[in-house]
Amino acid sequence: MIVTSRNGQHDPLQTEAEISLKRLLPRLEAVWSEEETQNGLARDFTQRLIHEWPRLFRLLYTLYNGRYDFFYHLEEILFTAARGWKQRGDELREQDDHRRNDPTWFESERMVGGALYVDLFSENLSKLRECIPYFKELGLTYVHLMPLFAVRPGDNDGGYAISNYRSVDPRLGTIEDLQLLADELRAAGICLCLDFVFNHTSDDHYWAQHAQAGDVEYQQYYYCFPDRHMPDQYERTLREIFPTVRRGNFTWHDGMQKWVWTTFNSFQWDLNYHNPAVFRAMLEEMLFIANTGVDILRLDAVAFIWKQMGTNCENLPEAHLLIQAFNCLASIAAPGLVFKSEAIVHPDEVVKYIGANECQISYNPTLMALLWESLATRNTRLLKKSLSHRHKLPIGTAWVNYLRCHDDIGWTFDDDDAGQLGINGYDHRQFLNQFYTGQFPGSFARGVPFQHNPTTGDMRISGTLASLAGLEQAIEFHDPKLIEMSVRRMCLLYGITLSIGGIPLLYLGEEWGMLNDYDFVKDPAKAGDTRWIHRPKMKWEYLQDFQQDVDEQNGGAIRGKIFRKIQRLISLRKKLPSLAGQGMDLVPIDNPHVLGFVRHNEGNRTLILANFTEESQRVPANNIRTGGLGRFFQDLISDEEIATHDDLIMQPYGLLWLERI
Repeated sequence: MIVTSRNGQHDPLQTEAEISLKRLLPRLEAVWSEEETQNGLARDFTQRLIHEWPRLFRLLYTLYNGRYDFFYHLEEILFTAARGWKQRGDELREQDDHRRNDPTWFESERMVGGALYVDLFSENLSKLRECIPYFKELGLTYVHLMPLFAVRPGDNDGGYAISNYRSVDPRLGTIEDLQLLADELRAAGICLCLDFVFNHTSDDHYWAQHAQAGDVEYQQYYYCFPDRHMPDQYERTLREIFPTVRRGNFTWHDGMQKWVWTTFNSFQWDLNYHNPAVFRAMLEEMLFIANTGVDILRLDAVAFIWKQMGTNCENLPEAHLLIQAFNCLASIAAPGLVFKSEAIVHPDEVVKYIGANECQISYNPTLMALLWESLATRNTRLLKKSLSHRHKLPIGTAWVNYLRCHDDIGWTFDDDDAGQLGINGYDHRQFLNQFYTGQFPGSFARGVPFQHNPTTGDMRISGTLASLAGLEQAIEFHDPKLIEMSVRRMCLLYGITLSIGGIPLLYLGEEWGMLNDYDFVKDPAKAGDTRWIHRPKMKWEYLQDFQQDVDEQNGGAIRGKIFRKIQRLISLRKKLPSLAGQGMDLVPIDNPHVLGFVRHNEGNRTLILANFTEESQRVPANNIRTGGLGRFFQDLISDEEIATHDDLIMQPYGLLWLERI
């Protein structure tokens, strides 16, 4: 059969793909038992493989065609995918079928997420199952468990230095505990998200141990160099990720007498994806994790997975090809699985990872940063500028909108966007750093610096949502008015992330206003990383306070108030079809302190207004009428009716979700 491309020309690569598949399909028959052939298991896999094969072959050929053993690795990759599908449970395969028929299932207004560290939230996986009623009470339908696999002893970068992808940290439980939790979450209608840490392993991972023992095959799983010649050439164009921890991107290993590429910490060895054996091995680990019952995989550190001399080794085209190849194989062997991108990089680069064929959902770091920026400046112009051309995504994808997470806050807005508004990006970041560390006069925030680089001036911010929004300061001052303002700030921010389009994600503990935990410095393994200040242990006794009349001085009434307000916003979101999907249009508001946008979906329409100041703000009636396309509205949060014959006066940090009456 002669294959032609869209322009009518012969496509030799497509021909090679067809020839290769013709050779490989008979070999795959050895994977299946007679029963699996008869019950359709082999047929379903083969049909998906044939459908995805042109894309998969082109991706892998582009990455690895220079290898003399390309066809061997191609065959091994397919065997790995077939074995992954064989090992997938019946319930997961049934769910795969449903999701293939409803590929936008994650865009529903009912999707609301929460992230947590198992040990800090519930001690272990077994006790976490007991928390499912709490998740349902809050309104969650998606739970992200921070890294829980076996890690190196001591400092392990908060779980991101993985020793074994097939073993749970024994302090948390076992793989069987994880599978049981996944089953019970699924029965409760809650999706499970886990991290896929695929840029690096721990230095005590099985592969790294073999490399240290002198096994050349496993040394090729990493970037190992006998002297500084190559590392020094690379260093000319690399940046330092954790400059206060160590300098440079390479670590000397005495046992091997080699330099090892370590982008993040000296104990996290970067994997060498130039070697197709690494791709196949990580595919096997990915499918194992997926088959425990995971619905969503957060792809960690996606920007760093491909290295090339003379570049900064971030966001390279091959990084996208690798993720697309993993996506393609997931479509074949775990079709219900969704990828979540973790690319905390320039906004122009973030969006490049998002697509139905790459990462279907992605963190929205730019929105997060600019919501905090708008709170500090009391002005929404930079936020509006960014939303006007950066919020829209490809069909079949969604943002994950968050305010805080386990990580720091970096000011990832675009300097060109800022420059068009007369804002100097560097100077503005310095202001924001001062504001959110409480150094700027009049600041309400109580954040702390993370990874301050005096040479470049770069710095990020650590701190909980409540401490950054002013609650810590307000409680210190015993000022009821400041407490009220801080609670309003928190609800304002959540009112936007819950409504602007995408999946809202809480960092659990925020729902009751957890404050900074300064006791992290008492733990030597954590003392050098200020991000632990916003990773406190869950205090379950606070939940009892919600049900009791606890005086405000002890904090119970404040926590209960925050919890109930966020719980109500979540409940409202899940009742509004207009908040499904990604349809969002900014509404011109003749007031720079107020953000306005309309959400629309399948004929449903909701107008959102948010006041980013501690003072009342006027919104012209005509802005509401033309934005909401009506004369009379109901605020779904307060149940009040609003008419447009007079201008609207918004309360300090006021939030309105308006539907036409």
